[in-house]
Amino acid sequence: MAHYVKVSTMPGEVLDDAELRQVQLSVAPSRTLSEDGSTGTKVTVDTPHGPVTAAVSGDPTRPVILSYHDLGLNHVTNFQAFFLYPEMRNVVNNFCIVHVNAPGQEEGAPTLPEGYVYPTMEELADTITCVKNHLHLRSFIGFGVGLGANVLARYATKYPNYVDALVLVNCSSTQAGWIEWGYQKLNIRHLRSGTMTTGTVDYLMWHHFGKLEECNQDLVTVYRQHFERAINPTNLGLLVDSYIRRSDLGIVRELDPNKKKDVRMIRCQVLNITANLSPHIEDTVTFNGRLDPTLATWMKIQDVGLVLDEAPGKVVEAFRLFLQGQGYAVSGSRRASSVSIGEAVHSRGIGSRQGSIASVTSSTTSLRDLREARDIHITENPLQNPTA
Repeated sequence: MAHYVKVSTMPGEVLDDAELRQVQLSVAPSRTLSEDGSTGTKVTVDTPHGPVTAAVSGDPTRPVILSYHDLGLNHVTNFQAFFLYPEMRNVVNNFCIVHVNAPGQEEGAPTLPEGYVYPTMEELADTITCVKNHLHLRSFIGFGVGLGANVLARYATKYPNYVDALVLVNCSSTQAGWIEWGYQKLNIRHLRSGTMTTGTVDYLMWHHFGKLEECNQDLVTVYRQHFERAINPTNLGLLVDSYIRRSDLGIVRELDPNKKKDVRMIRCQVLNITANLSPHIEDTVTFNGRLDPTLATWMKIQDVGLVLDEAPGKVVEAFRLFLQGQGYAVSGSRRASSVSIGEAVHSRGIGSRQGSIASVTSSTTSLRDLREARDIHITENPLQNPTA
C-alpha cells in the first residue's frame, strides 16, 4: 500500500530536489516492553553469586557501553526502546553494547530457589567484573538508571581503571531513608509471597515516573500493565531487599590535588541526569555534591519523569556531546544538529580526560543559549554550598 506525504509550502515557494529528498514519512510505533531481539545475543555468565544474564551487540574489541537497569525492569524493558531511538542508533553504531541484568530479573527468569542468598549491592557490582572478564572487555562507559546507576557508581569507585566514564540517571549515593525503608519492607513482604499488590505497583510507578498525572499517560498505562502482569514478584522482592539495604557509597569531594589519591571518590567523568518530575532530584543533587566538580555535570530535563522514554532525544544529544568530550568521534544526525533551541536538546560539553572543560555544542548554539534553554537545566554543581 502506497503512502503519500503532503508537503505544505508558502505561496510562491518551490521545493527543490534536495529539499524533497529530506522528506520522510514518520510513523510512531506503539510502545511495547516485549523483547524484539535488537538488544543482541544473550549470554549467561557464572558468578560467585549465581548466573547472570547479559546481552551483547557489536564487536567487543570496540569501545564498550555497559548498561545496568533499575528496579522492576531489565535490559529489555529499561533500554531496548532507548537504544533503538534513531539518533541513539547513529551514536552507538561504532560501539559494543553490553546490557547486564541483576540475577533473576531477565525476561522469563524462573523463580530463584528458596534459600538463595541474593547479592548485596557491592556484590552486584562485583558481578560486573565476571561479565567483563567473560567477554574480555578492557574497560567500558557505564550507563545506569536508578538501582543500576548505584551499582555502576560502586563499581567505578572500586575499579576506577576499568571505567572510562559514567552516565547515571537518578543515582542515589546514600543509604535508604526511613520512609523508603519502611515502605519497601511492606512491599517485600508481599513480593516474597509471590503477590504483586496494587500498593507495590503504585510504588514502582512513583519510583519511575514521579508525578504520574503530569507524565505521558500512554507510557504510564504501558508500564502499569507491565508491573501488574509481567514481573516475577519473588525475584523482584529479593532485589528490592538488596537495594534498601544498600550502604552509603562513601565517596567524598576532595579539591586538594595532593589529597585526592588517598580518598574514596569517583575518578572518571560523570553525566548525572534527572528530570523535574522525578522523585529522585534531591538524590542526584546530593550525589553531585560528592563528585569532583571538574569531572561532573548535573542535568535536569524539564516536563518529564521517565526520562529515557519521555525525552529520549534530549538524553541522546547530551550523551553524544558527553562522548565527544571523552574524545570519541561521534556525530549527530542532521535533524539533531539543525533544529532550534526550542526543539532540541542542548548540553554543556564535558571536559576531556585531562580535566579541562570544553564547550561542545552544535554550530547554531552558544553556551549562553544552552544555559537559557527552558527544556533543560545544566550545571557543574547545583549546590549553593557543596559539602564533601
